[in-house]
Amino acid sequence: MAAVAEISADATNTMDLKPKPESEFSVQNLVDMFTKLNPLAKEFFPSSYPQNHDNLYQGFNQFSPTNFLANAKPLANDNYPNRRKRNSFSQGRRSNGRSLKAQREDSVRRTVYVSDIDQQVTEERLAALFSNCGQVIDCRICGDPHSVLRFAFVEFSDEYGARTALNLGGTMLGFYPVRVLPSKTAILPVNPTFLPQSVDEREMCARTVYCTNIDKKVSQAEVKNFFESICGEVTRLRLLGDQVHSTRIAFVEFAIAESAILALNCSGMLLGAQPIRVSPSKTPVRPRVISATSH
Repeated sequence: MAAVAEISADATNTMDLKPKPESEFSVQNLVDMFTKLNPLAKEFFPSSYPQNHDNLYQGFNQFSPTNFLANAKPLANDNYPNRRKRNSFSQGRRSNGRSLKAQREDSVRRTVYVSDIDQQVTEERLAALFSNCGQVIDCRICGDPHSVLRFAFVEFSDEYGARTALNLGGTMLGFYPVRVLPSKTAILPVNPTFLPQSVDEREMCARTVYCTNIDKKVSQAEVKNFFESICGEVTRLRLLGDQVHSTRIAFVEFAIAESAILALNCSGMLLGAQPIRVSPSKTPVRPRVISATSH
């Protein structure tokens, strides 16, 4: 019987040595594992924690699970002083974006697209045609000088003027009937700093024309001689261009306003190898300011 008892005991011990299935793995096993870890080890503390050995245990108690839950609180703005500023900035930016979008959409509703415009038609003449529909606040003629016809955008002070302008489709302006449709885009505003700032500058604008599609091989002297031979004395000329665009532009100021009116008839004439386009200038030609440090 004693031998049988020893065998039974050995069998029981052997069965205890077998690994328990995962289903029998309890939370108590985790607790036993964690109690064997050293809570004072370096990896248990954040790098920002003060390396003061006198407060080490106090710091550990502060990070203990019971105290951590007891002292836990929502993140305050005192810990993140810039959070409120960032939120306010984001809200302000979204608000400004919505406001600009609303203004742009309103401008589109007040604008009509006009096509099939004769080369000889000026912005003043086009604006005069549409002024019967309502107050015209901007008129911008665009197009390729190589093409016989151009297009324009006319903006009114209200939507009623734009809707009324649609009835002018088919009206003869110059040698061609114009087409008028609702615009899908707004007129890009001119930089206010470029607009005339005084009575003298407004008078300068009346004597100035804006010339585009100028051949890059043409010099400033040649542009001046071209307009003086046809229109009259040129008092100031600004020829502009860059390496990106194939042509250049110029602002030409004449001594008298009558010369500027004559210059409008030069649209389509060859200057160099390109036909130029001339329109009234919305900005004066201001003299360049030379700094004291420049040589």
